[in-house]
Amino acid sequence: MTLASLEHCSRTQNLPIAGPICNSIGMSYIGLGILGFLVIHLFDIVALKRLPLAKPATWALGSALLIYATVMVCLSGDRLPLPSWSTWLGWLLLLVSLFLFLYSLFINLPLGKTYIASGIGDKLITSRLYALVRHPGVFWFMVLMLSLILVSRSSLLLIAAPVWILLDVLLVAIQDRFLLGRMFPGYDDYRRQTPMLWPNRKSLNAFINQLRGVGAK
Repeated sequence: MTLASLEHCSRTQNLPIAGPICNSIGMSYIGLGILGFLVIHLFDIVALKRLPLAKPATWALGSALLIYATVMVCLSGDRLPLPSWSTWLGWLLLLVSLFLFLYSLFINLPLGKTYIASGIGDKLITSRLYALVRHPGVFWFMVLMLSLILVSRSSLLLIAAPVWILLDVLLVAIQDRFLLGRMFPGYDDYRRQTPMLWPNRKSLNAFINQLRGVGAK
């Protein structure tokens, strides 16, 4: 669907037939995002199978589907009647959450071994953001969705974001329970010591101590 089509939906959504058509198109974008998540979470299975070039292809395809779906959902639907200050708050949250989301996935983790080389990485990463929680990418994705709701004011994203977040949490829980222990020696100990999504006092102290250790060097 083009931007012109989205504008046409916005202008004609009060017509008897236009509303259902535009709503079905919006729901298709949510479905496309769900498909993107499912493809992304095939990544670990592909890594275990050691299929050449499958890792970067799976990650790129799933990410492209999710990014496209997110952009189109932000452009679709009615605008929420939010106060003007919420937009500025949204931009601030967007900058912070996007940076930390990308950092947790592509800097905190070794890029080549994680996403490009066949097979699984040779080391379990438990430092920096991974000292706070086992899946910092999921946490920052939640904040990122909130920021996009505030910035775009899309009523459709208000539906899509909880669906995508719940699916992401479910798939990560399955990954955490059945796959990561097979992929990384010591993961069971890491699971016992570090919370999955929400930092606790122990993980906050571990994170702060790491920062102090880096600063002292």
